[in-house]
Amino acid sequence: MPAAPYSSSPRTFAGTSAASMASTASTHRPGAAQQPHAVAAGAGQAANATAIVPLSGEVFGALINLSGRRRFTSQRLVLYALLASQGKEGAAAIAQEALTLFRNAHRALLDGADGLPGVFCNELQHAYFGAPHGARQIAAFIDLAERALRAIDSGASSAAGLLEQLVESTTPTLATLNQITAIYEEQSKLHARLMKKQLRTVITDIETIAKQAKMVAFNARIVAARAGHAGREFAVVAGVLSTITSEIDSMVSTALSAAV
Repeated sequence: MPAAPYSSSPRTFAGTSAASMASTASTHRPGAAQQPHAVAAGAGQAANATAIVPLSGEVFGALINLSGRRRFTSQRLVLYALLASQGKEGAAAIAQEALTLFRNAHRALLDGADGLPGVFCNELQHAYFGAPHGARQIAAFIDLAERALRAIDSGASSAAGLLEQLVESTTPTLATLNQITAIYEEQSKLHARLMKKQLRTVITDIETIAKQAKMVAFNARIVAARAGHAGREFAVVAGVLSTITSEIDSMVSTALSAAV
């Protein structure tokens, strides 16, 4: 059964959040490409990034793994197509399996699936739909592999020629896949730096509040001491507040260490 065709049109960037994404948002200018973000697929529209929600580390890990799988299966596909052309038993089935895995991985990375965002930044937008024409090149590789495997399976006279074309396309296709995988890895690093920066900002705010709370607790103890017996309960509350701020200091110190 023929696979569904891939769209070679650019995607529309949007700030739609998902359960798998982090809860902290950052804002971008339209068309900016400094930070990773979620997108929704939409053919024929220009990139327009707003109210971005960064992707989670788990999502980035899945994207990098899937892109690596796409690279690996492209090589496995060609290898077993060659073996199938030489009549090696079971090679054609393995080649078909590799093609299916390659096609599914590509579709998930391009269009999104199972919590993955598809094309989520301008760097990927350019790699897939800009001058490198990554999406077009990968789609052509899939089409050529399908035709070559069908010809090998049926013993058609065109099998040798198609297989030669498939082998010739392997190196440039792999180069494209490597470049795209590098983008996923770089976006993951950018995301990690963004998260650390945002964490440090939040921690600084917490520190400011804790310092203010300490001052309140100190002043409360002075007032309680002046009030004597009548201020005893107030002194207890001030003591509890002081203990809480000390615990906050400890938590902030731990969080700052993790954010370095």
